[in-house]
Amino acid sequence: MTPLTLSPSAYPMSVTVTAATADEMRHWARKVASRCEGGDVIVLAGDLGAGKTTFTQGLASGLGITDRVTSPTFVISRVHPHPGDGLGLVHVDAYRLGTVAELDDLDLYADLDASVTVVEWGRGLAERLSPHGLTIVITRSDADDDDERTLTLSARDERWASILADHGWWAA
Repeated sequence: MTPLTLSPSAYPMSVTVTAATADEMRHWARKVASRCEGGDVIVLAGDLGAGKTTFTQGLASGLGITDRVTSPTFVISRVHPHPGDGLGLVHVDAYRLGTVAELDDLDLYADLDASVTVVEWGRGLAERLSPHGLTIVITRSDADDDDERTLTLSARDERWASILADHGWWAA
């Protein structure tokens, strides 16, 4: 793992980290999960194959979700309840959704406060579900033989800005 880069402003706040492998991607996702609260919406952006579902698998693991997490591409949305009393995970693939109304039709608000909601391909649509959370842009290396990914995590509220600004937490 490479050192992180912090943006110069306190809010909005961004952090950039690098994951050389899928395991490192899941590692960063578990760190994010450790700070999630009910109602957080994490919007994942990145090209096809960037690692959005891999990130979500790590997030689910960090939340204590024991379900197998796969891409909801064809079903649009999957709900993964926590096996105990922890936060559940709502995993959405917005690739086929073209409007905010189509996203609203999924009725995601019903599970919002008791879950962390992850929306792949949701940039520009899903941020309105909750003011709380992150937008994470995942970028693949240009080299064909390189699995490295760059994750840029941007806070959408003051709590996440404070979390991202805590360098010691990210570096640990």
